[in-house]
Amino acid sequence: MIDLPKRDQQVLEAVINDYIQSGEPVGSRAVSKRYGLKVSSATIRNVMADLEDLGLLYQPHTSAGRVPTDRGLRLYLDSIVKFKALEKEERALIRRAFKESQGDITELLRRTSRILSKFCGQAGVVLWPKLTMTRLKHIEFIRLRSNHVAVILISKSGLVHHSFLDVDEDIRQEELDRYARYVNELLQDVPLGEIKQRILEEMRNEKILFDELYSRALAITERAFQTTFGNAEVYIEGQTKLLNNPEFADVERMRRILDAFEEKSRIIRLLDMTLRTTMGVSIILGSESELEELGEISLISSPYRRGDTELGVLGVIGPLRMDYSRIIPVVEFTACLLSQLLEEPEGA
Repeated sequence: MIDLPKRDQQVLEAVINDYIQSGEPVGSRAVSKRYGLKVSSATIRNVMADLEDLGLLYQPHTSAGRVPTDRGLRLYLDSIVKFKALEKEERALIRRAFKESQGDITELLRRTSRILSKFCGQAGVVLWPKLTMTRLKHIEFIRLRSNHVAVILISKSGLVHHSFLDVDEDIRQEELDRYARYVNELLQDVPLGEIKQRILEEMRNEKILFDELYSRALAITERAFQTTFGNAEVYIEGQTKLLNNPEFADVERMRRILDAFEEKSRIIRLLDMTLRTTMGVSIILGSESELEELGEISLISSPYRRGDTELGVLGVIGPLRMDYSRIIPVVEFTACLLSQLLEEPEGA
């Protein structure tokens, strides 16, 4: 972390605030006129030159003003920015938007992404809860056609997961129902992250080895869980709002951004990075993502929880010059509110 003198901090803050509002390079005269720094334009120019030497600002053209680098934005976010408290009316509007949500947790998460997009004017994203973070409530096996079975898994947090299996023989629905009754009795309320290990332990049980029904029920359940934990889902709302930002007016930039959203695995990787590394609000700026195709955007995110357990992560994706002082409190408040809504007892 660079320890800047107070005046240098003030100039950096002024340049970044002005750039966030305008999207244009900022000159010393604009800083002097708009931010009331009691020094001359010449002094401000010298400070801006020093900040450029430190890699915090850069000059896109010889005759232009300066814009912040990713490093300058990082310093601003870590030690300078002043956050705007959410107005009482805005908090009430977000609460009301959640109250309009009907249905299960799936609809609640979809609505969360819409709320983030609406209140932040950028793309709202919500990464589904990790199934390993909750417990099994119920499992069903449904015969679709010969040698093809659907597996429906319901967690106690309300998540419903579907997977499809090709099996070696045609299994009648009556037999699949018997499988489900046995598996539900054995595994109900077991943390999903422990189920595969529990199944393997049970399959080594001598009694199971001599009971064909139990053995086949466990084998098909193990296969279902192999596919279940390989999948992740993300809800994205408002990605086209990014195109309203002038920096994405260039056709090639626009194509890269839309391609990234189309291939959801990239967004999931980005959100997963924040879930592994933070307990609160996280900000990834451009090149910090290590995903080259996302180098022109930033992510503001926060995990949502049930009690002390992190279930997933939500956030806002936008240009590097997002209004962080306003959007960060919205993301934080929304994560807290969603966590409260998920706080009902798991058995409910």
